[in-house]
Amino acid sequence: MGMGKEVFQNFPLARQTFEEADDALGHTLSKLCFDGPESELKLTFNTQPAILTVSAAILKVLFAETGISPSCLAGHSLGEYTSLFAAGALPFPDGVRITRLRGKLMQEAVPVGEGSMAAIIGLPKGEVEKICAEAASGQVVSPANYNSPEQIVISGHKEAVERASTMALERGVRVVALPVSAPFHCSLMKPVAEKLGEELKKISFSEIKIPVISNAEADPYPSKEEIRRLLTTQVDHPVRWEESMNRLIQDGIETFIEVGPGRVLSGLMKRINRGVKTLNVEDVNGLKNLEKSC
Repeated sequence: MGMGKEVFQNFPLARQTFEEADDALGHTLSKLCFDGPESELKLTFNTQPAILTVSAAILKVLFAETGISPSCLAGHSLGEYTSLFAAGALPFPDGVRITRLRGKLMQEAVPVGEGSMAAIIGLPKGEVEKICAEAASGQVVSPANYNSPEQIVISGHKEAVERASTMALERGVRVVALPVSAPFHCSLMKPVAEKLGEELKKISFSEIKIPVISNAEADPYPSKEEIRRLLTTQVDHPVRWEESMNRLIQDGIETFIEVGPGRVLSGLMKRINRGVKTLNVEDVNGLKNLEKSC
């Protein structure tokens, strides 16, 4: 709890962003972010618009206070919406509403307890894919996030994920069960993709002013006309994060700034390529450190 509260209290631009989110949803998302209850904030249909709002608020302040202008943008899963907002393509109120719906549809797609996700740490991509194929046994289990050379997250039916996890453990590697409310980025999310795709048709996207790397293809969005397709595809396909980061590095990006709650992506980057510079901005202190570092 308290997510984004410090930035909200210190910067009018951040306050304005939270007020826009409250207006878009018709309830006080800001109060939920700052005061909880945590059990409500953890529900994915609340978590998704909350993280988008906090990230957007920090981005607005970052751009205004530091004058930094990114060469390219990328976001992991939900973060792709933040990237599209930062690129000027996704209107913020639409972003808040569509991410709430995205979370609601994801939560409802698979009954609680029937799906799960786990991180396999230490097995190469081909081995994880082989394990998933063997463990499926008529159910769904597949890679959901290709996060780094060392970490691949799998997703699907609970029993299939458990079988795949056992097979990975037998190979002597670490497996971490993830505390998620639904099995994201696998074929069980196909009904979500279809419904979300219809809702995305109602949004008027603008031109993409800064290149955005898509999760589904690990390449820049070719045009605003492809936003609906790629956001729809993203839902039931794996996040190709390692490829996305390597694409940016190959394109000459040397400094990566993680914006929003947490430092997970910075940790992943250390496993992808230690030769690049990574910075974090999730609070006022992060903004101050960024100004000193850039």
